[in-house]
Amino acid sequence: MKNFCEKSLTYIHFMAAITLIFIALITILWSTYEIVEGVFLSDRGQFIPVVLQSVGAIIIAAAIIDVAQYMVEEDVFQEKELRNPEEARKTITKIMVIISIAVSIEGLVYIFKAGTENLEMLIYPASLIFVSSLSIVALGIYQKLSVSIERTTGSNAVLEADDEESNKSR
Repeated sequence: MKNFCEKSLTYIHFMAAITLIFIALITILWSTYEIVEGVFLSDRGQFIPVVLQSVGAIIIAAAIIDVAQYMVEEDVFQEKELRNPEEARKTITKIMVIISIAVSIEGLVYIFKAGTENLEMLIYPASLIFVSSLSIVALGIYQKLSVSIERTTGSNAVLEADDEESNKSR
């Protein structure tokens, strides 16, 4: 029963990842279509807002593809549990980098959009960039602390293994 549940969950994760990739590709194609249509068919005054909206959508689609890739790598091709602190740190780092990049680029897109429409609307994109910067700083602190813990636990594990070997030799 346990094996059936694990295989079912792996299949569900795989299908969710495929669905996310499909949605992201549709978003990219639609955004590209809107830009091409804006170049040839629509009013020139609406071109910049359409491009900015399309860029934002493509950025989000790229982040969705990264999440789907992570799901396939971690939930389909590997064991479900993280084996050690280093693997957990690398996984969390990858997710946080994806989120930080998506938020910061989205903030930049909205800064350009607010600059063309209404300067009073700059508070939202500025706060997005600020939050993105804070998340990068927090990630750096997390990295520093977790590497310190990894070294401490790693050295303790080596010391314990040495103690066991010396006890066996007596």
